[in-house]
Amino acid sequence: MQLNATIARQIVERTMKIIHYSVNVMDEQGRIIGSGDPARINQRHDGAILAINDNRVVEIDQATANQLKGVKPGINLPIIFHHQVIGVIGISGVPEAVRNYGELVKMTAELIVEQAALMSQIQWDKRHREELVLQLIQGSELNESQLTTIAERLNLDLNQPRIAAIVKVYPTKGEQLSLEHLQRVVHLLEYPERDNLVGIASVSLNEIVVLKPISLEGDDWAKNIELQRAKKLVKRAAKDGSFSIKISLGGYFPSLQGLAKSYLTAQATLETQIDNQDIMFYHNHLLPVLLNGLKNDAWRHEQLCAPLLKLIANDPRGILFKTLKTFFVQNCDLAQTCEALHIHRNTLRYRLEKIELETSLNFNNIQDKTRLYLAVLNHQ
Repeated sequence: MQLNATIARQIVERTMKIIHYSVNVMDEQGRIIGSGDPARINQRHDGAILAINDNRVVEIDQATANQLKGVKPGINLPIIFHHQVIGVIGISGVPEAVRNYGELVKMTAELIVEQAALMSQIQWDKRHREELVLQLIQGSELNESQLTTIAERLNLDLNQPRIAAIVKVYPTKGEQLSLEHLQRVVHLLEYPERDNLVGIASVSLNEIVVLKPISLEGDDWAKNIELQRAKKLVKRAAKDGSFSIKISLGGYFPSLQGLAKSYLTAQATLETQIDNQDIMFYHNHLLPVLLNGLKNDAWRHEQLCAPLLKLIANDPRGILFKTLKTFFVQNCDLAQTCEALHIHRNTLRYRLEKIELETSLNFNNIQDKTRLYLAVLNHQ
């Protein structure tokens, strides 16, 4: 840790609020880098050099000051950080008058230095955590040895199984999304501490990427635990009132390289926007996520959806489409579909026959039924 002009200025401002004497801060070379007397900035202070070399308090009276360079009467005390002298703090005045303030001013200076060092470490941690996240989700040519070294410095275990999740932040009506909103969400993700690796995605400034530790259960992972945590996060975010969030959780793929694939599955799940859900798991929506890209392939999408669009055009009240969608949601179970729609079985049979007539597709033909199912998925 080195003293700089910014820290020195903080020390001078803080200490001169406590005592009514001019305070000077000198770096490890004895150069004044902060002072209640701006004219003394950058002057060499021989008294500070004595304090540094001997690691002791140096008092200077008028007679001594006349013999040293850049010195006025006062008291000079070493600033200690991690058992090393990193600079000196001096109080200008008659030694007998300022002596009693020495330890108080020294303690204040050292507290400010410790606070600055802590903030610097926090910023280092934050910057390297985000860099670690971005490298892991990009996935190409990972230097695993380098990443492991950074992770160890951050007290992170990269051998811990993880999945990628994306938290998308939406401002509430009348609000503008700001960096402060994202910082609040990051805080929610980092506290309570769950060893989450959090970073703000560079591609979309309202998306936060989280590499979440998971528990493995045989060949699978504990999805219900993450579901409960995600629900709590949504509730905690809602309490803020100025924003809401959606959470998309990707699949689990072993190894560090697998995190990039997990991120792609989380991103694809989020883009699919399934039923406007707040929490989406890739494994619950695998088929619609994988087929979502069809929308960008115009002629394939048109051919797939042509029968469904014909049905919708001849179904002005949307009853047949709602029936069809419910039928598929209930896994083509007639009894459950009737219960969900509150209709008689004969009414359902009539509607399904009407759907077959309008689409020219047959539910007893696996290819026809699959085409209609995929068309419904792509129409959402």
